Amino acid sequence: MIETFIFYMYATILVASAVMVISARNPVHSVLFLILCFFNAAGLFVLLGAEFLAMVLVVVYVGAVAVLFLFVVMMLDINLARAREGMMAYLPTGAVVGLVLLAELVVVFSNWGFAPHIAAEVQAPMAAYAHLTNTDALGHLLYTRYVYLFQISGLLLLVAMVGTILLTLRRRPGVRKQTIADQVARSSRSVEVRKVPTGGGV
Repeated sequence: MIETFIFYMYATILVASAVMVISARNPVHSVLFLILCFFNAAGLFVLLGAEFLAMVLVVVYVGAVAVLFLFVVMMLDINLARAREGMMAYLPTGAVVGLVLLAELVVVFSNWGFAPHIAAEVQAPMAAYAHLTNTDALGHLLYTRYVYLFQISGLLLLVAMVGTILLTLRRRPGVRKQTIADQVARSSRSVEVRKVPTGGGV
């Protein structure tokens, strides 16, 4: 009974905060509600016995992603009035795209169903890891059965990081950049030490 009450409490707060993320007028408030979503989702993972996923959600998303979003939003100083200019002009297009996505979701979930043998397939890989903890079992599955998918995801993140660096380091006219090679190649005589007599300074 207590676990059921805690589950519904976490789920209610999670859904309410998710709604506030997209409905809050202040972007800083949206990020704070997003952090609340992550904490409640971590609580649901703990109830499911997935403590490792709960800690990853808190450490990675709350400690890094959400805080980064918060700092970026606060530093950008977004002008909400200017951001809403021309919103009505794009509203019909957005409504059409939203209706198409909604229709696709309805078609997908209306035909959704579990295969009769899916339960056996889900439980079969975990039989060998019954004596391990949640973190050990997840590590064994991730680095043995899904190692190629894990490597591909790491490669995609590397490509995204390199692309971000290249976009940031593009040359702009009128902007002086640091050239480390020229600085290292300078001779030691660039700086000269002179003894200035007392009272002879500028």
